Amino acid sequence: MQVLELIIFAGLAGVVLYQLYAVLGRRVGRQPEDTPAADSVAAGARQAPAMDQIDDGVDLTGLPAIKHRDPSFDLSRFLGGAKGAYEMVVRAFAAGDRETLRNLLAPNVLTSFEGAIEEREAQGRSEAVEFLHPPRADMERADLHGDMARITVRFLAEFRSRTKGPEGEAVDDKRTAELWTFERSLKSRDPNWLLVNVAAAEA
Repeated sequence: MQVLELIIFAGLAGVVLYQLYAVLGRRVGRQPEDTPAADSVAAGARQAPAMDQIDDGVDLTGLPAIKHRDPSFDLSRFLGGAKGAYEMVVRAFAAGDRETLRNLLAPNVLTSFEGAIEEREAQGRSEAVEFLHPPRADMERADLHGDMARITVRFLAEFRSRTKGPEGEAVDDKRTAELWTFERSLKSRDPNWLLVNVAAAEA
């Protein structure tokens, strides 16, 4: 009797296993790898271009264009450096320090500053300045032309000017508002920006 039961159970087990194979052994309907997500991922892996070849048709301008070309550019750090350069240039111009100016000014601006210094010296005058407050610096505009980046900064400053001349000494407190434009080639290894233009601005 036990042998007969074993034969019957073995036969039933064979039928069940055959049916399971018939169902699970074939692909029925869409499989996980057939889903649209899987299709798109696979296609993306085959067709996605390198990052430097992506062209979404958007032309960046202004500050975003500069940051795109130079990811290390930081506006806050730039404005901090611009304020330092502003103070150095104002003091060097007053003191007639041509050497300092040559390191900070573009040739056209340097020529203009040297002309004013020579005129002052010819009149027998000297000048010194001290800032009453740290100057304020705000970005006015940014442009990128090819590899050349230009950033215009609005400076608001208050300083005391002491001048000496043939008629004696004078002290004058001044408040100025100016637009200074700095320029740098993004292909250059030199991180310094040169002053290429100075213009008056509304306070």
